[in-house]
Amino acid sequence: MPALERMIYVDDSGRPQSGLVVFGWVEFSPDHWSIVLRTWLESRKRLWRTLGVPVSQELHTTDYVNGRGRISSRFPSSHRREGVELWKDLGREVAGDCLEAIRSSEGLRVGSVFRQGAPEDLADTRSSVYAELVARFEVELDAQDALGIIFMDGDGSDPTYRRAHRELRLDHRRVLEDAIHIDSRKSQFAQMADLVAWSAYASIERHPGNEFAWRWYESVLSERDPDRLPQEI
Repeated sequence: MPALERMIYVDDSGRPQSGLVVFGWVEFSPDHWSIVLRTWLESRKRLWRTLGVPVSQELHTTDYVNGRGRISSRFPSSHRREGVELWKDLGREVAGDCLEAIRSSEGLRVGSVFRQGAPEDLADTRSSVYAELVARFEVELDAQDALGIIFMDGDGSDPTYRRAHRELRLDHRRVLEDAIHIDSRKSQFAQMADLVAWSAYASIERHPGNEFAWRWYESVLSERDPDRLPQEI
């Protein structure tokens, strides 16, 4: 009988104004769950010791890399200049440490897909991209003779994701259940997926304000991505 081989944590990113939709994910086999979590938590503990970022603090990439999120409870002197707290600099150091934690996690894989649609068709584009992503997982799992399960940030109220799962043929399904929705404030894996998705977005959109992150995916995350770069679907 097929066994559960892939636990996949997915998050979305993109730019609604341009119609860009991105999905990024982290995944591992169940027997690597504790190894991946331990590596990440060790990184989070270092962030607490060196930068005052609590382990329980949610890391939402869009906020902290742009200096909006006040993620440190004891702002480090290393990022203070003439009495001014440089939150952007802090956030980007945090992101760098987290990217390295992902790169060094044994058994961890990452991936990302995207599509550029019309801004007025954003909902349809997101629905279509997610459905094709699930179909891709189905094909891969079938080739492995394995099962997988998808976790996503959110409360499950958006029918887009549920519909993609329920349109699969039940007698051949490899992705179990609907996407299981989790709260990113309490899930370290969801926060990892958020960083992957945002890094993929930054590498595709190439917004001048995000130039610091244009090569994050290529230079760091590609080592954990079998496809090396975000894939257009």
